[in-house]
Amino acid sequence: MCGIVGYIGNKPVTPLLIKGLKRLEYRGYDSAGVALYQNGEIKIFKKKGKVSDLEKYIQNKELTATVGIGHTRWATHGEPNDINAHPHLSMSGKFAIIHNGIIENYNELKKRLLSRGYIFQSQTDTEVLAHLIDEVYKVGKVAPEEAVRLALTKVEGAFGIVVMCLDKPDQLIVARRASPIVIGIGEGEYFIASDATPIIENTKRVIYLNDNEIAIVKKDELVLKTIYNNNIIPPDVKILEIELDAIEKGGYEHFMLKEIFEQPRSINDCIRGRISQDGSQVRLGGLQDVMERILKANRLQIVACGTSWHAGLVGEYILEEICRIPVEVDYASEFRYRNPVISTNDIVIAISQSGETADTLAAVQLAKQQGALVLGICNVVGASIPRETHAGMYTHCGPEIGVASTKAFTGQVTALLLMAIMIGYEKKSISREQSYNLISQLLEIPELVSKTLNNVKDSIIIIAENFKHASNFLYLGRGYNFPVALEGALKLKEISYIHAEGYPAAEMKHGPIALIDENMPVVVIATKDKSYEKIVSNIQEVKARKGKVIAIINEGDRTIPKMVDYTLEIPLTDEKLMPILSVIPLQLLAYHIAVMRGCNVDQPRNLAKSVTVE
Repeated sequence: MCGIVGYIGNKPVTPLLIKGLKRLEYRGYDSAGVALYQNGEIKIFKKKGKVSDLEKYIQNKELTATVGIGHTRWATHGEPNDINAHPHLSMSGKFAIIHNGIIENYNELKKRLLSRGYIFQSQTDTEVLAHLIDEVYKVGKVAPEEAVRLALTKVEGAFGIVVMCLDKPDQLIVARRASPIVIGIGEGEYFIASDATPIIENTKRVIYLNDNEIAIVKKDELVLKTIYNNNIIPPDVKILEIELDAIEKGGYEHFMLKEIFEQPRSINDCIRGRISQDGSQVRLGGLQDVMERILKANRLQIVACGTSWHAGLVGEYILEEICRIPVEVDYASEFRYRNPVISTNDIVIAISQSGETADTLAAVQLAKQQGALVLGICNVVGASIPRETHAGMYTHCGPEIGVASTKAFTGQVTALLLMAIMIGYEKKSISREQSYNLISQLLEIPELVSKTLNNVKDSIIIIAENFKHASNFLYLGRGYNFPVALEGALKLKEISYIHAEGYPAAEMKHGPIALIDENMPVVVIATKDKSYEKIVSNIQEVKARKGKVIAIINEGDRTIPKMVDYTLEIPLTDEKLMPILSVIPLQLLAYHIAVMRGCNVDQPRNLAKSVTVE
């Protein structure tokens, strides 16, 4: 992994590839490279570092190619360096390949290829695939596309690949299993990428490859086949709904800051069209056909990773309170390996911003195999998870470019709340009046998010300035705000590289209190809910040990400001909606501390936006 681009047509390919790779920088990477058909050869240029380093490396070269592929790599096998960067060339020089994913049986394949005289230049699993294709091509005496297809039948693991063959300079070969690939359709040209961001300024007509499909792409023709039985299948052409300005910074210094300030709109977009005219009911068209089965469910199981897992924890609180049904939340990465007990009366809800998270996708497939009804909550239309699940809903938050999720979290919590209100109303676990009141407050949330941003944007900068050199942070919350504490700590870790931990406030006495001294900043989410008096006590315990307290409080609170060092005020709303507001100051705090520390906010080290490998 992490980013793939390709082009075949009549335009100079190098500028298209470089621009496409820059569009994919948000995914996180450590090296970049391109391969071009140039004067009867496959020319490869690759460099450790940023796309800009690659651009400088090739800027004075006369490159006239109109067919090529490019890649940004996030290291899995082998350290980040020029040699391990993609593309990789087969030993004969016949095939160049770029690859997202992991070849799980690469070691076994490598041993076999070594015994047949193949010499490896890199430490990557991808070079193994390049040599394997070469071997099948040479021994089998088949067409290049058939060599790729047959080689892929011997591969275990995940891949999204684009392959060039020197003997067929008029085509690219594209294939996928558990790693996304989208092909854009132009006039006498095709664009290939791992997501739509490099494509949307060139065309809106796209084909999403499904698992175990291979495409043979020429500038005026595309043939789509299945990998295992070689059947030709008709392409399913979709229209991209996103606009180019949605993936631009729009005057903001960073995508993350833009996305934080987009949340009033993104939450409104998540709600829009899903409320009945009288404001008393939620209507989710994506769940209507499976509602009868949902209402009979014995248990809801939420699976997710990272920020989506934190949104799932908020969802657990919301769904249990509103729907009165047991809910469990699992890390998707652990779910499939602990042999979970799943029945046909269970509902599994998979949450993923990208819809391509490998662990979550694997959890979806396991749950389906065991007979559960699987629902998806996703942001990216046409992604793998919404296509794999039985039903679900999109959050409609728009593209999220910053690696650290912000509007994805608030969108997912909003989606879970909408889902809970709909199910609770149908189950009669909440009354029409309760449903109306919750919906009324939810409709106010976009305006309250705007108010929150205005309330805290200046104070946050002062707090960030005072704590930018801290080595550790502790985040505390109770009830609905405990997952927010986890999310706040994660944001700080991700982009500022400061160690931070989120804890239930009551658990502080069971260990973390030992860490508190005058050098320990403690962020306490202390909004007015049924745990308010308890959280006040927790603050006093921190202050008794000289901890520095930053408190997220509701407007009008006169008690906590007298006890703490800093306060950030947010509006009052129902406690079930409070996480959507209380997370906003924590996102901004992480952002400003990271900027002051000179960190790369949108592309933090070692992280990828969409984790498409396990």
